[in-house]
Amino acid sequence: MSIDVHDRPVRVSVGEDDLLFRQGVVRVLTDGGLTVVAESGNAVDFLARTLVHRPDVAVIDIRMPPRRDDDGLRAAIELRERIPMMGVVLLTQHCDPEFAIELIGDRPEGVGYLLKERVGDIHDFVDAVTRVARGGSALDPEVVARMLRPRSVPEDLAPLTPRERAVLAAMAEGLSNHGIARALFISTAAVEKHVTAVFRKLSITSEGAEHRRVRAVLRYLTAQRA
Repeated sequence: MSIDVHDRPVRVSVGEDDLLFRQGVVRVLTDGGLTVVAESGNAVDFLARTLVHRPDVAVIDIRMPPRRDDDGLRAAIELRERIPMMGVVLLTQHCDPEFAIELIGDRPEGVGYLLKERVGDIHDFVDAVTRVARGGSALDPEVVARMLRPRSVPEDLAPLTPRERAVLAAMAEGLSNHGIARALFISTAAVEKHVTAVFRKLSITSEGAEHRRVRAVLRYLTAQRA
């Protein structure tokens, strides 16, 4: 019988070609209570090791050897295809919404996109990796902001009020209701009301709050890309 990821330490693999940075990430995750089962500085080797150990979540840079191009992204996408239940976090210095959208595909659950220079809080980083391992999402606000360059409201999101769109954007960043309340300076009760309205207006009626959240985020990201 399988053990739920909530009932044991989260297992992680780390892909990063900068040895000192990789050791720092491993130390932070380990100190945060997670278990690092594999690490590598080469995307091909990282993919092979991760497929063997099958962790709950893989943390990987986008640009890695052997080609030093988008090798890490390619490995992340392949992991998503071959082990659908595994979470994947891109930890990179490149803020490119297209990379995030390509990784997400049509399945926003279990995806993270974090910028190295903006990971300033160790607790928040460990929390984001854990959240992705459990099927949530964690998108850096700067990535989301670039998806929100001023333009007309996408037709698919037109039924939402500006406040509801702001709440949905915060959901895409992976924030909890409490986090959204702090970010938008509103009450948690107000956030819950707006989230319910988003589900209703976007006709997202599936059971399970977490599943509905990821479906709403998918609709949001798809609409922003159109």
